Amino acid sequence: MKEKVSVIGAGSWGTALAVLAAKQGYEVTLWARKEAESSALQADRENKKYLPGVAFPDSLAATSDLQAAMKDAKIVILAVPSRGVREIAKKLAPLVQEDQILVNVAKGLEEGSLLRLSQVIRQEIPHVRLCVLSGPSHAEEVGKDIPTTCLVASEDEETAKTVQQAFMSPTFRLYTNTDVIGVEIGAALKNIIALAAGMSDGLGYGDNTKAALMTRGMTEMKRLGIAMGGKAETFFGLSGIGDLIVTCTSMHSRNRRAGILLGQGKSLEETLAEVQMVVEGVNTVQAAVKLAKEYQVSMPITESIYAVLFEGKDVHVAIMELMTREGKAE
Repeated sequence: MKEKVSVIGAGSWGTALAVLAAKQGYEVTLWARKEAESSALQADRENKKYLPGVAFPDSLAATSDLQAAMKDAKIVILAVPSRGVREIAKKLAPLVQEDQILVNVAKGLEEGSLLRLSQVIRQEIPHVRLCVLSGPSHAEEVGKDIPTTCLVASEDEETAKTVQQAFMSPTFRLYTNTDVIGVEIGAALKNIIALAAGMSDGLGYGDNTKAALMTRGMTEMKRLGIAMGGKAETFFGLSGIGDLIVTCTSMHSRNRRAGILLGQGKSLEETLAEVQMVVEGVNTVQAAVKLAKEYQVSMPITESIYAVLFEGKDVHVAIMELMTREGKAE
């Protein structure tokens, strides 16, 4: 009998990971919130809305029954947007079995509590075997078996190694890491910098500007991550510089696409309506600004993005203010 993997969340990334697991020989259940969604997935044998053109292997089944999805799964991948993590964790709490491993793949921070997502899950499911999957990984490319490298982070190295061994393939390479704080902060904050990079593109600026935003943005990510207990070297790895590069430069990146629209003068509401998918950086920037104040960390790019999104600041003015700050050593 094949071992079972369940994926909770049928967006683009959840679907890509479900397909990946099925190709690895697992019996896979992909959970969608609404019965109409799961029925369409089952009938179409692909996710036409979020990952069109990627066929489902025969061993992948869709359901909207959460209890059925959780039953007997060796590994459960949690692939819902960051703002939905607490809600779904509460629903999963009575269903999680003692030997199951929960893999969170959402990237963000909880706005109200300012908690990392693994902390949110721990509050709701205290004793779960938990890890985080992160890195430069567009669902569109993983679904097409384009070579991709990510990492699995857990405070328990054996848990991370179990997931690593379960999902490694010739086109999907995984490393392990025990710095969960650094990995989650890098994964969350790079979405903010991708918004900035997109704004730069939308304004018609060039490579110089984007390179500056990415480099100085990485400095901000690292400052806050270290202040919160992460390791500096983590930010130079896959969940730091790796994820930052792919999110700031690719049209697959919804954060960059949103930034481009904002740079072209569209409102936040118009931008979100056009992108039609969750733009994690918009939620994360609100938490990041509060954390910067709490930890007394300088994050001028992050604060500028917040001002553009929520205080009506003109993008051109924000760039000019960043450029004309007092000179200092790097």
